[in-house]
Amino acid sequence: MLDIAAVKDHAATTWADEIIPALHDYITIPALSPAFDEEWSAHGHLAAAVELVAGWCRHRLIEGLSVEIAELPGRTPLIVMEVPAFGGGPRDDTVVLYGHVDKQPEMTGWRTGLGPWSPVREGDRLYGRGGADDGYAAYASLAAIEATQRAGGRHARCLVLIEASEESGSSDLPAHLEALAGRIGTPSLVLCLDSGCLDNDRLWATTSLRGMVAGTLAVDILEEGVHSGVASGVVPSSFRILRQLLDRVEDAGSGRVLLPELHVEIPADRQREAEQTATAAPSPAAGFRFVDGAAPVDDRVVEQILGHTWRPTLSVIGADGLPPTARAGNVLRPGTALKLSFRLPPTCDPLAAEAAITAALTRDPPYGSRVTFTHRDVGLGWNAPPFAPWLDAALEAASQAGWGRSYRAFGEGGTIPFMGMLGARFPAAQFVVTGVLGPGSNAHGPNEYLHLPSAERMTTALSMILDSHAREGRRDATDGGVRP
Repeated sequence: MLDIAAVKDHAATTWADEIIPALHDYITIPALSPAFDEEWSAHGHLAAAVELVAGWCRHRLIEGLSVEIAELPGRTPLIVMEVPAFGGGPRDDTVVLYGHVDKQPEMTGWRTGLGPWSPVREGDRLYGRGGADDGYAAYASLAAIEATQRAGGRHARCLVLIEASEESGSSDLPAHLEALAGRIGTPSLVLCLDSGCLDNDRLWATTSLRGMVAGTLAVDILEEGVHSGVASGVVPSSFRILRQLLDRVEDAGSGRVLLPELHVEIPADRQREAEQTATAAPSPAAGFRFVDGAAPVDDRVVEQILGHTWRPTLSVIGADGLPPTARAGNVLRPGTALKLSFRLPPTCDPLAAEAAITAALTRDPPYGSRVTFTHRDVGLGWNAPPFAPWLDAALEAASQAGWGRSYRAFGEGGTIPFMGMLGARFPAAQFVVTGVLGPGSNAHGPNEYLHLPSAERMTTALSMILDSHAREGRRDATDGGVRP
């Protein structure tokens, strides 16, 4: 049987002595995802991050471990690690463990003494870009497999996939999955560490992820900029035209997305889950630093939960054509472009949503202006199947062992394209999507940090889930039972 005390000891020692120093090195690498660095291959930062992580993994004392870096022409690399079944675990079954090494851009607003590529530890927090999203995943996954073997546990065949394009919508992952289809087989369990948690007091399991449509909306009205005193009142402002176009897809007063193709009926079980979550966790708004006097979209906690999990939203995340205010002359500019990010409900068809958005924004351009919606990215959402009894019990045991409290499930507002891909390919698999991005950890923003005690507990939880899957998963699958 798995010695949980031994697993905890191994996790604690490995994190303190080996993983934290490795993460320090990883954070220093500006391994921007390809969407944010067109010259990623020439710059070599992604390759450096991949080599760093793969090198650490190669030295783990795991029986049968193989580590390779899969390369495809013109694609970012993929770390592929395989471990055969151990301790009597099923040899004809596979567990897929997933994470990524690519990072979001630097972002402004880091407080004094911190920076995206400067690892700084303050108490239980390790600051720096990518430590929590998602550099820790490969280390925690390998440490969990190693702990399982050392502590008398068992596990099925494990396939660990660490990609390098997740922050770009996993644009390169489908090609890798096709190339690896024979090795992946038909997994019965998928473990993903790229999600979040509503607090650091228990294990949180993510049950849904939103889809996404992103693109650049551009309006051009003139061939060149002109004096605003001469042209205003005659030439329409490109920014005003953009406002008109945005009003086609979003109610500016409420934020409600107006296109029916982006809405779905919220499943009854997810409605109940949101109501239960509202009683067990802080308000989602509590994790954000509002300026004095500001308030969230809705004060009701259940509405906040559903608003960022099962309802579509629009965010303007970038702009071109707007000079800095200190350098802005009295010029009516020839054009303006905005980067738009639509988050979609988990079960929304992203291709239908993309078509509806494109049509709404580009039809009948005001004043005959040139309007385009280009550089579009589409990401699948995901809605988890019900937990099998063995997995429900394993999550509860892992949460009690690591945190001393029962686990909870919740919907996440972000997008992990890999989950949508695997969910479509393997509808019968069980999924554990979890992570350590708690309130204030600020992934993608300034002052991102990894909560180290949570990451250590997560390593123990993974080990316990792997062992439970090897011992109980096959029997549960045969019985065909799932938790209602």
